Amino acid sequence: MSPALKVLLTGSGGQLGQALQASRPEGVALIACGRAELDLADAKACAAIVREHRPDWVLNAGAYTAVDKAESEPELASAVNAGAPEAFARALAETGGHLLQVSTDFVFNGEQGSPYRPEQAVAPLGVYGRSKAEGEQRARAALPADRCCVLRTSWVYGPVGKNFCLTMLRLHALKAAAGEPLAVVADQVGCPTASHTLAAACWAAIGRQASGVLHWSDAGAASWYDFAYAIGELGAARGLVAQPAQVLPITSADYPTPARRPSYSLLDCAGSRKALGLAPVHWRQALTEVMEAVAADA
Repeated sequence: MSPALKVLLTGSGGQLGQALQASRPEGVALIACGRAELDLADAKACAAIVREHRPDWVLNAGAYTAVDKAESEPELASAVNAGAPEAFARALAETGGHLLQVSTDFVFNGEQGSPYRPEQAVAPLGVYGRSKAEGEQRARAALPADRCCVLRTSWVYGPVGKNFCLTMLRLHALKAAAGEPLAVVADQVGCPTASHTLAAACWAAIGRQASGVLHWSDAGAASWYDFAYAIGELGAARGLVAQPAQVLPITSADYPTPARRPSYSLLDCAGSRKALGLAPVHWRQALTEVMEAVAADA
């Protein structure tokens, strides 16, 4: 990292935002913005904060991530996930900075049955995915190619915030105590990504002045069922639950949701790992590290 690199971070209160702050490299001056400091739905405010601080990078980790709720709030999802990246990019085009836009596997429809490469065409299924895909396109159109980096990731979780891992830990405890099974979808496949490994990828992208589209997730593949089973197993091993609940695999049809989700959204990260100089970490190893962090705070 170059000395006194100024980075404007959005979504500082979220699980990725907290991981990014905890792992801030030496020599980075971080301007951390949460909801109280910046309304991402306000494009004028997004542009103004860039012009005020003139950062070397905007690391846009903030997003509208309520996948199902987005179906009934398309305008808000678009304002946050597409309008904000465009506003940042347009302002950065004036000030000379770079943008790191965090995006999602939900820009793909999951129909091809093999890992998606960064250069492949997007085809989102729902409002959330469309808004994120639009944000990618608008940001890349507004900035020179060598100053915009889109980093797609999948199934993010961590030791803080609201996420699948912490929800499953709570449900394992409740269901096991009640003697009831825990039903989890088994026909959607992707890869869980721990917030601390994603944060490392973000900082590597900035350190290497990455551009274009990159993919980052932890290594391996899993269904939500696999992930939930491992959460119970590893949670019990670290005393976070007395015992895991029985996990029953169900289909997406058994658990209908307002938003359609891709059935297979694994990301091909091989080229991105090479570009970022980072070794792959298997998702179970990353989950173990998250469990240790949760246990340390318990």
